[in-house]
Amino acid sequence: MSTPITFTFTTTLSLVIISVSLLSSSLGSVTATETQRNETEVRLMYEQWLVENGKNYINGLGEKERRFKIFSDNLKFIDEHNSVPNRSYEVGLTRFADLTKEEFRGTYLGSKIEMTRGSVVGERYLYKEGDDLPDHVDWREKGAVGPVKNQGYCSSGWAFSAIGAVESINQITTGELLSLSVQELIDCDRYFNYGCNGGFMNMAFKYIMEKGGIETDKYYPYTAIDRSRCKSNKNKNTRVGTIDGYEDVPRGDEMSLKKAVSHQPVSAAIYADGVAFRHYKGGVFNVTCGIGMTQAVIVVGYGSSQGKDYWIIRNSWGINWGEGGYMKLQRNVKDPLGKCGLTMMPSYPTKLAV
Repeated sequence: MSTPITFTFTTTLSLVIISVSLLSSSLGSVTATETQRNETEVRLMYEQWLVENGKNYINGLGEKERRFKIFSDNLKFIDEHNSVPNRSYEVGLTRFADLTKEEFRGTYLGSKIEMTRGSVVGERYLYKEGDDLPDHVDWREKGAVGPVKNQGYCSSGWAFSAIGAVESINQITTGELLSLSVQELIDCDRYFNYGCNGGFMNMAFKYIMEKGGIETDKYYPYTAIDRSRCKSNKNKNTRVGTIDGYEDVPRGDEMSLKKAVSHQPVSAAIYADGVAFRHYKGGVFNVTCGIGMTQAVIVVGYGSSQGKDYWIIRNSWGINWGEGGYMKLQRNVKDPLGKCGLTMMPSYPTKLAV
């Protein structure tokens, strides 16, 4: 399990000096005229960011000052990036603004997600020439996507991705959107999955299918703690999130992924190990990135904006990242594995309508 960074969250902080209120209420973006900042301005932004993100460093002033230096370096990158005209996306002060790339990688990404054994490639969503697919799909508009959640100091994106897909297919087939237990997967699904050290979405689907469903989040709440004793209820009457099976989308096929997403949200893994990804705040993310799978997400739709095609992906880093926890990821790219490796390992649960 990853070692937590030495700070804690607090629900209440003292108000910072009144000068902070003179800054922009939104720290998410900057303009080309703001690339030169003096230390006083940066410190005021830092104090406001600490309050907005509920951060209080347990090691006192020394740790706070060390984090300020990291914050300043990240802010410099943000300013320089956003000063370049005609970018398709912007970066900003996300909740990770006080972390180095090594800390972020070790705490939130953990081990890379590898290709799973026993994959079952389905043909129900295999794209065929002549298939008529909608130009725009957003499952949030249809009430089939649960709220953005925060995985905390646990590399459990695989579990959030799998649970999100199961929540969605249950809503599509039953009309009821339930909040299901991520923690049950972390505690109990240990055959191929590794709790806070990574896992596989299709193996999570297999666990849910074989157990006859999964508990609700209310009954089995999220703690972000690894290696806890499995507290799953063996009474199937409480295992309300059920599926009938699971399949993989054909690998390296954006059109088949598009077809799949037109029918239901789909779990996928992407390469999220870049500084621009970490600080993403909005727009169509089109940066060159790797294809190693380091974070699992759920693809909840797709669309186009000003001639730029994109996927809508929901992450599990809370609402103070991206567009309220979402990203528009470039679609229709030359790489057959998709932007950031999105088409390397997409999968989805199946369930017959009731």
